[in-house]
Amino acid sequence: MAEYKLGEIEKQFAELIWSKEPVSSGELVKLAEQQLNWKKSTTYTVLRRLCQRGIFQNSRGTVTALVSREEFDSFQSKKFVEETFAGSLPRFLAAFAARKKLSQEEIEDLQRFIDENRG
Repeated sequence: MAEYKLGEIEKQFAELIWSKEPVSSGELVKLAEQQLNWKKSTTYTVLRRLCQRGIFQNSRGTVTALVSREEFDSFQSKKFVEETFAGSLPRFLAAFAARKKLSQEEIEDLQRFIDENRG
């Protein structure tokens, strides 16, 4: 699997691409200048890095995602649970619930998720 770890600045740039894709690389340079205060060279350097990691592609001047925001978030969540809670979702939920009481709606959502994935 590609390397999906992003620094904070890379994450901001990725969010910009996800929100506008497909986007021309020229338009992306303008957006990055306006929203991130980046120079053209910075935009292309970070874009190249994210393309090398397999998250985006720049084909004929059009930037598109190879990994959706949802897939990226799912991977990050799974990695966090694996690294922090030895891959145990119940340990993660117990730690989460210890700091914040779950609402009835959250409990019902979790139960529905369990029921749908049972078997």
